[in-house]
Amino acid sequence: MPGSIFVKPRAQTCEVTRYPGRQSDGRKKSEIAGIPTGIVVGVVTALLALWFLLANLERVRIQFWLFTVIAPLWIALAATLLIGGVLGWVLKGRRGNR
Repeated sequence: MPGSIFVKPRAQTCEVTRYPGRQSDGRKKSEIAGIPTGIVVGVVTALLALWFLLANLERVRIQFWLFTVIAPLWIALAATLLIGGVLGWVLKGRRGNR
């Protein structure tokens, strides 16, 4: 059309972050003071478990199916913690293969 003015539409701009998944100060969102959250949770859990074991030092009777032993309670608790950790690790590996 003669005499008409064609105005080219402006491209819309969007804000692009430099580091997706990071906060404005550069840390990952899953970090606490620059340390990955999983490590923080693991260390806190291990410290609580250690404190619990050291708070239970008295000797107790532990009864199994056929026999009874007398041992410090912390040994029974540590064995239970170890067995639970191994089972969790094994089952986590199986869940990842599905």
